[in-house]
Amino acid sequence: MVGRKIIGTFTVARRFNAIMTRVAPYAAAASAALILWHAARDKPASIVNAPAPLVYPNSIATRSQPAVAPAVPAAETNVPIAAQQAGVASTIEVVVGRNDTMDGIFRRMALDKSDLAAIRNLPGIRQSLDFLKPGDAIKVTHLNDGEIKELSRKVSETQTLDVVREDDGFAAKIISHPVETRVRTATATIESSLFQAAESAAISDVVALRLANVFAWDIDFVLDIREGDRFTAVYEQIYQNGQYLRDGDVLAAEFVNDGTVYRAVRFRADDGSVGYYTPDGKPMRKAFLRAPVDFTRVSSVFNPARQHPILNLIRGHMGTDYAAPTGTPVHAAGDAKVSFEGTRGGYGNAIVLTHSNSVSTLYGHMSRFAKNLHVGSHVNQGEIIGYVGMTGLATGPHLHYEYLMNGVHMNPQTVRLPGAEPLRADSLAKFRSAATPLLAALSATTPAEPTASAPPSAASSSAATANHATAVAAARPLGNSSDIPSTTSVN
Repeated sequence: MVGRKIIGTFTVARRFNAIMTRVAPYAAAASAALILWHAARDKPASIVNAPAPLVYPNSIATRSQPAVAPAVPAAETNVPIAAQQAGVASTIEVVVGRNDTMDGIFRRMALDKSDLAAIRNLPGIRQSLDFLKPGDAIKVTHLNDGEIKELSRKVSETQTLDVVREDDGFAAKIISHPVETRVRTATATIESSLFQAAESAAISDVVALRLANVFAWDIDFVLDIREGDRFTAVYEQIYQNGQYLRDGDVLAAEFVNDGTVYRAVRFRADDGSVGYYTPDGKPMRKAFLRAPVDFTRVSSVFNPARQHPILNLIRGHMGTDYAAPTGTPVHAAGDAKVSFEGTRGGYGNAIVLTHSNSVSTLYGHMSRFAKNLHVGSHVNQGEIIGYVGMTGLATGPHLHYEYLMNGVHMNPQTVRLPGAEPLRADSLAKFRSAATPLLAALSATTPAEPTASAPPSAASSSAATANHATAVAAARPLGNSSDIPSTTSVN
């Protein structure tokens, strides 16, 4: 009897579970629908008609707004959301890329092109607006519908163009940012290289290169530099709002090379020409460059009794070979006319220039000539006439350079180069007056401890002289040119 009751109870339970399994999904769905209906019915009236909050990172006013907009009167809820968003200004800064134009920028940023046309019509600013260079920055404040409120861009180191929308249209003005020129004097002693010594004295590479150019006619900065050589530079530094911007011109300089002292002073003549002169008014510039190419070493020197490496005969090497990578520009050593351009035997591609005072120069083994250069062309000192190569009889890229006077070969490295035109008597007095304080600054320098390699602070620069520093450089030894392969000329 008991067993039957247990079996009957189990049967009823199993049937009940089966029924609940079928009904449960429908019950869950009904419950979910009921919850959603109550949620929609019970939504607070305070946020029924409130628009979504507007957040503009560049807008100071909107940054202070709460995350949820407060309730607004029913009368104000008729303003469309798009209209509210259009009235909020934001600011963007566009960096000009290659081939960018103002039209392209406006189109890309969805700005109002009619506003651009109106700004362009303002008198006297079109060039300042449209002359763009890669890297320039343009700052634009605009509404969400593209309407321009303000546009500004730096048009030069000292000027900014600012265009603002006013009630009756756009108004433009140029804002000036004046710069201050300070004069710094620094001294360095070479222990390894010119540039490393300059770095230790907080002298920029730009100033070091300008210094080398000043003395390039007297000192070969690849071959002549010695450990212990010393140089001093009096040069400009440009500041704006108390911040260092860049280095300016070298006003005066001194270089002591192997015990020989060279001094130079910058002077602008009445005709506007600028040059460097010795303390007694003689030009530092010579009629000829000592070396017509930027080279790393001399691979073959002038030797009239050299034994030919191929023919095994005595065949003089009547010039100097300057090793340099293929494609390095070759410059005219002085003002001249082209008397030969073409292929000449073992010289390969060669050019011969005829100068004044019965001097001529030859340039051999070039890979190619400069464009628009032909026999009869006039070239100025320093002008590019071709490019280093290894045409003709050469075992590596280099320039073969010859210097002839009255048809006689001279050693290009040691020949005495004629000077350029000296100052006229009326300019000489002005030069001496201008040079006196600069030469005094050079004389006043004394060696001191090395300074950090960084632009000097405002406190360490002055309108006269400051920051004297003796540089100690220790790295690559002088004359190292292992990056250029050995080259031999077989002319």
